[in-house]
Amino acid sequence: MSSSAFPTVPASADVVIIGGGVMGVSIAFHLAEAGVTNIVVVERGDLGRGSSGKPIGGVRAQFSDPLNIELGSRSLRAFEEFPHRPGADIRFDTVGYLFLLDSERQVSDFAAGVGLQNSLDVPSRIIGPEEAQRLCPYLSTDGLVAAAYSPADGHARPGLVVQGYAAAAARAGVTIATRTAVRGMDTAGDRVVGVHTSHGRIACSAVICAAGAWSARIGDMAGVRLPVRPVKRQLAFTAPLAPPAPRIPFTIDFSSTAYFHNSDDGLLLGLADPGQAEGFDTTWTPAWLELFRTAARHRAPALADMETAGGWAGLYEVTPDHNALIGRSGELPNFLYAAGFSGHGFLQAPAVGEVVRDLYLEREPFTDVSPLSADRFHRGAEIRPEAHVV
Repeated sequence: MSSSAFPTVPASADVVIIGGGVMGVSIAFHLAEAGVTNIVVVERGDLGRGSSGKPIGGVRAQFSDPLNIELGSRSLRAFEEFPHRPGADIRFDTVGYLFLLDSERQVSDFAAGVGLQNSLDVPSRIIGPEEAQRLCPYLSTDGLVAAAYSPADGHARPGLVVQGYAAAAARAGVTIATRTAVRGMDTAGDRVVGVHTSHGRIACSAVICAAGAWSARIGDMAGVRLPVRPVKRQLAFTAPLAPPAPRIPFTIDFSSTAYFHNSDDGLLLGLADPGQAEGFDTTWTPAWLELFRTAARHRAPALADMETAGGWAGLYEVTPDHNALIGRSGELPNFLYAAGFSGHGFLQAPAVGEVVRDLYLEREPFTDVSPLSADRFHRGAEIRPEAHVV
């Protein structure tokens, strides 16, 4: 559904959701399923063209923080059930996640994570270099101490997830206004009472910010501090491989952050450039590939010289502790937010949709997300850094 069908937006709504990525449409779906249907999702471009536009999204429950484990694990179950609820093929492939570890310190840290994950019913385990190489034949075991592996993890297609949630929400009566930019907000007392868009004003009873890397700007419009910074991340695709690549886990060399996994008729290659400046630029610059090739020469030599056939750049939405912001504003109680997922938004979106639904309905969510309140950075609360970040 596009804004061409809506030369003006509806004059009023119970809820305005800002952001038509995977988080916004998951929240819309879960609210509509609970009977809240007077909802407008406002998206400045087309659905899923921001951080959700990445070609393949990893999904995992291997984290060091129990809250992230719970959000990831519950979302994994939702991805498994996606063909039935909301009803769409998202090409979910449980190939597993394989973290490659090259120091005893890494092994110790990941072993602690595995213990916590196992206590929350995640079937992860520490394995030796030889088993890691059997799972992923591209690996060189030189310098490899161990690996952390969970067979329940995998990857799916974010675009298909966005479309699946959006279609189900629209069927339930949700208005999805694409190519509609948010220009400002009206507040009265401790309430947001209206959202100004490029296609008109929407009077509203509540606003939910799910604007990804742009969330700080949306928060500023309402006077709510959301410390989210945009950082470009890039990936590349190999040319078609013959013979085809073996089916391998989503494999990550933890020290270098180089990662790779199957993608259609080849492999997808990625790496987090430590020198990448902050900003909204999403120009794909092939020069970063040399960083990947350098890491691959050591850890997966056959990948180092593979021919590539283009790539893609998108934005991580990063917070100071690499954990999400989920909650309700203390100053404006009808302003809720789900942002700053630091690369984990896609894989946590189904569970976060449930949580935000419950926060809006003032019900108890399945897990306590109060530690993820945006207030934690200026009220002296304990910061919960996530160790398993790529």
